[in-house]
Formats: sequence, structure tokens, C-alpha cells
Amino acid sequence: MPSFTTQNLYDLLITYGLKVITGLVLLYAGFKIAGYTEKKVIDLLRRHNTLDEMLVRFLGNLTRYGIIAVVVTLVLNQVGVETASIIAVLGTVGLAIGLALQGTLSNIASGVMLMLFKPFTIGQYIEAGGHSGTVKAVNLFTTELATPDNVQIIMPNNAVWGSSVVNYSHHATRRADFTIGISYSDSIEKAMSTLHHVIRNEPRINSEPEAQVVVSELADSSVNITVRVWVASGDYWPVKFDLTRRFKEEFDKAGISIPFPQQDVHIVRE
Repeated sequence: MPSFTTQNLYDLLITYGLKVITGLVLLYAGFKIAGYTEKKVIDLLRRHNTLDEMLVRFLGNLTRYGIIAVVVTLVLNQVGVETASIIAVLGTVGLAIGLALQGTLSNIASGVMLMLFKPFTIGQYIEAGGHSGTVKAVNLFTTELATPDNVQIIMPNNAVWGSSVVNYSHHATRRADFTIGISYSDSIEKAMSTLHHVIRNEPRINSEPEAQVVVSELADSSVNITVRVWVASGDYWPVKFDLTRRFKEEFDKAGISIPFPQQDVHIVRE
């Protein structure tokens, strides 16, 4: 057996140490270049107004990971690893790797499907995968949402694509529904006239389709009146909140009561 001397150790460090250092420098530079290129690709694609913002970010993300894959291959070559051998080994254990990475591959495939079919775009408010929020980004592996109180939600793409997507912002208009109960002793005509008055004085309500004010139910303790108005999707919640308050205020002015659950207790004495 050949003896292992200090000179052998020195030669080994010189030979492989320089390769490792060079590989680390290449790896660092490659990650920096990948991030820089991603930003440049996004800026370039944004100049074409025909491209959707979600697709722009997805392509930029794809470019970044592609460059990283090339850099890692170059680094492996630099440190003396035979990439051809690695490819052969990966081919041999391809089934095992596929099973291990099936979730990751599924996320990539789902991301591609989201790009192709576009069930939503950046800035729209959606509900998917058990979460709801405004779409901030769709990346190679994940979809990012922001809740109304600005909490970040990151979901795997397959959780989004594999579930029903409710897009609240897809259509230009939405219908706001209200159910208001009045006492059986109050005038239905007066109540409906008051509701129509509030609706006519709200400029954010669309004239078409026409607003509906109908008696919808004779409930246990109230006569329920349903109001349906159409508004721009962006005005849905402001109109919902404002009309709820104004309906109550106008009912108070008109002397119309809104009943609330009560219990009468009768004490029987022997």
C-alpha cells in the first residue's frame, strides 16, 4: 500500500481545494446572475402590454431556475464530478426520484396549467384551496395570496389547480343582497318606499339590472324584505357597508322597527 505523506496531502489540497473554491465562486456568481436575469426578463416582458402580469412573473421565475440548473451542472464539472455518470445514475433511479418529487413536479405542472387557462390574474380576489385573498404572484411552485388584512398566504400550485376556484373579481359587476326584517305591525309599503329612497340616492348602484325590493318571507317574528342591487365589483363592500347603515338610519327616521329575538316569560302562581 502506498504511503500517504505530507506532500501527498499538500498536492491533494492544491488540486481539489482550488477546484472547490472555484466551484463555490461560480455557484455564488451563478445565483447572482440568475436573480439579475430574472428581473431583466420581467422588465423586458412588461414592456409588451399584451402579456399578462402573472405570465410575466412565471416566465421570469422559470428563467431563474433554468440558469441555476446550468450553473450547478458547470460547478459539478469544475470540481471533477462526471455529469454524464450522474445522468446515468439518475436514469437508473428515475422511478424513485419521480415518486419522491411527484409533489414538486405536480406543482410545476399545475403552475403551467394556471398560466394556460388563467382562472385568475394578479390583483383579483379569489377563493381556492381553502383560502381566500388577493392574488399577488404565481411562481414555478407556489401561488401567493394576501388576505384583506394583508396576511401572506403561500399555497402549492397543485392545491390551487386541484380545487374549485371562486373568482370574485372576474366579472365587472356583482349583486349585493340584503335581508331586512320589519315588525308585523309596520307598513310594508312604507318600508319598501323607504328602501327605494335609499337606493335612488346611492350613485354607485347600477341602473341595469334594475334593483329589486321584494317581500321574501313571513318569518316567526318579522316580515323579511330582500333588497338586491348591482354594483361594480370594486364597490361591492363599500356599498354593502354603507347601505346597511343607511337602511337602519332611514328606518329609524320613518319610525319603522327592526324586530329582534325576544322571549316572554309567564310566571304562574298557584
